[in-house]
Amino acid sequence: MAKKKENILVIVESPAKSKTIKKILGSSYEIEASYGHIRDFPPKVLGFDVQNDFTPTFEVIPEKKAVVKKLNDMAQKADKVYLASDPDREGEAIAWHVRQVINVPDEKVYRIEFNEITPKAVTYAVEHSRQIDMSRVKAQQTRQILDRLVGYKISPVLWEKMRNYHLSAGRVQSVALKMICEREDEIKAFTPVEYWTISADLLKNKAKFTAELAKYKNSKIQKKYSEAPNKIVSYLKEKEREFTVSKITTRNSQRKPTAPFITSTLQREASNKLGYGVSKTMQIAQKLYEGIDIGTDGPVGLITYMRTDSVRISDDAQAAAKEFIIQNFGDKYYPKTPNNYVKKSKNVQDAHEAIRPSYIDKTPESIKQYLTNEQYQLYKLIWSKFTASQMENASVKNTTVDIEAGDCLFKAGVSKIVFDGYLKIYNDNDEAEEPSKIPDLKEGDNLKLKEVLPKQHFTSPPPRYTEASLVKALEEHGIGRPSTYAPIISKIQQKNYVEKIEKALAPTLLGQTLCKQLIQHFKDIMNYEFTANMETKLDEIAEDKLKWNEVIKEFYTPFIETVSGAKQNMERVAIESDTLCPNCGSKMIVRTSRYGTQFLGCSKYPECKTMLPLNKDGQAAEPPKETDEKCEKCSSPMIQKTGPYGPYLECTNESCKHRKRIIKSTGVKCPKCETGEIVFKKSKYGRVFFGCNNYPNCDFVSWYEPVNEKCPECGSILVKKITKKAKKLECGNKECSFSKDMEEE
Repeated sequence: MAKKKENILVIVESPAKSKTIKKILGSSYEIEASYGHIRDFPPKVLGFDVQNDFTPTFEVIPEKKAVVKKLNDMAQKADKVYLASDPDREGEAIAWHVRQVINVPDEKVYRIEFNEITPKAVTYAVEHSRQIDMSRVKAQQTRQILDRLVGYKISPVLWEKMRNYHLSAGRVQSVALKMICEREDEIKAFTPVEYWTISADLLKNKAKFTAELAKYKNSKIQKKYSEAPNKIVSYLKEKEREFTVSKITTRNSQRKPTAPFITSTLQREASNKLGYGVSKTMQIAQKLYEGIDIGTDGPVGLITYMRTDSVRISDDAQAAAKEFIIQNFGDKYYPKTPNNYVKKSKNVQDAHEAIRPSYIDKTPESIKQYLTNEQYQLYKLIWSKFTASQMENASVKNTTVDIEAGDCLFKAGVSKIVFDGYLKIYNDNDEAEEPSKIPDLKEGDNLKLKEVLPKQHFTSPPPRYTEASLVKALEEHGIGRPSTYAPIISKIQQKNYVEKIEKALAPTLLGQTLCKQLIQHFKDIMNYEFTANMETKLDEIAEDKLKWNEVIKEFYTPFIETVSGAKQNMERVAIESDTLCPNCGSKMIVRTSRYGTQFLGCSKYPECKTMLPLNKDGQAAEPPKETDEKCEKCSSPMIQKTGPYGPYLECTNESCKHRKRIIKSTGVKCPKCETGEIVFKKSKYGRVFFGCNNYPNCDFVSWYEPVNEKCPECGSILVKKITKKAKKLECGNKECSFSKDMEEE
């Protein structure tokens, strides 16, 4: 008698994985999604019993009741149920919550996890199923309880003492806000210091190169030479001053590849190289992990799990990389011994591998047609970084030239890549290196001075954090974990405590005021070491080294005492502006609407209900201005107003009130249609670009700002190309290589 075919249910977090896993496991497996968390604490209450060892209470999320019913119905019909949520603590907790709501015997339920959605990984997971790891579940629940405790106890104090603002405090987000505010204080307190550098343009025959002053009268010139260099410049310009090559030193060095990506380094590199924010990077990576339909192969998981702090890679992945590198680039591109990496940090969980491609033979170019441009760019970054991490070192020849000019010693250097190694695939630098050039020189050569170049500089303040550099700072302090970086940064922006200014994070006036109150009254919560130690304790709970409720009990008593003290000692706070109410003359204060929008309201409210909009700098917006514009809907006059997002036009007709934004023009005629003007525009992701104002009739676009100048070589429009190293005007025609320094204008 034939054995009955088993009916097996696999429950995943996201429906996007379903097709990929179904293709691997076959028709006897039903794949269904929980759509993330299905249970949470009850709303508007703490959700755990302080008197009963902090025992939590969970309820099915109202929107998930239909999902839970479907999962339960399917589970009861199945012979086996595999819980296949993500391979981290949060995924473990989701699996446990699902187990609690499906009414089936324990012997039918198994936990499986896989770091990549490939046939080998998924099949192995099914064959090596296990029970739910309750230590990991308790670690996740402890994080939830601590975060809820902080939010539910501190936020009411803030509502009472800062009642004009819709505020909340978070255990980790508040520390991130503190970092940003402290950096802003450093910038404000910074005093620039003047310094000089001295270089010389030298000629060997007609070949020009630049050398830097290194010594004067046998004393090293510090990088920041503080004295005005008039004396040295005059000395160098004296007649018959000889510049002679005194020494040429050659040294060979190795450039080693760096480790494959972890969550934080992927977020930083995607920001630096692609301009992606932290949340956007994780959203794209999630889709690559869950699976993309790549034609006849169907849905394929392209990368390993993207929330990780481990640089470890599997033996199988290393073997596949070796075969691919040797086959495609040759033996010399693979090292004698495989490259292995270790992340030196006490907080590394090392739960699973680094972020890498699931199939190294699926090169970015081979599957480009199936990916969106953003998916392609991020996949290419991950694929290239991993492949390069397994390749041979690059060999570099470094040449240093010493040039004597009386009491002055100049140095010039050049680096030449002798063997490209891993650089064939991936350059770790943010920008491609521009190789310095010096002519062929030999010791004893006499050089001609073309020009002495003294240059005045001023020291710069520390830069504001970007999303990527804030992630790095959080990681260095041991605060947060791979799964929390993106939510932390999103939260402080959504709450209007922080705003983005040219990709940098700056605290708003509201954020600075809140931060000061939290530092003054909740010192432990805002302490970096305290927060990092709590992360370590959560790790130890996951490793079954600490009891979860003991950790909460240790935190709870002093915390409640702190909250009680804040209730008594925190004074009422209002953020006053310099603006006086136009109706009654009282001070205007910054208020926040229920939707998070800030505005100025009279301090005498409710007696005086005057309100004024704020501009993007947090100041009272300019009063409306009359314009010559007519409303395109009703032909009434339009006035110019300023709101939080800049100036706009509004119709004066009360029954119309049509608005439109003011478009900033470059003043450059469109080279394509020759009738429109090129104007500033913004993509849906906030990136500025330039396009014709005749769109959609004309589709001219450029990522670089055009200027009113034509290329002398091909007649195309010139655009500004500004990098960290240079400011240039380049031809907008990609096939033309014309370029010149902007300073030459």
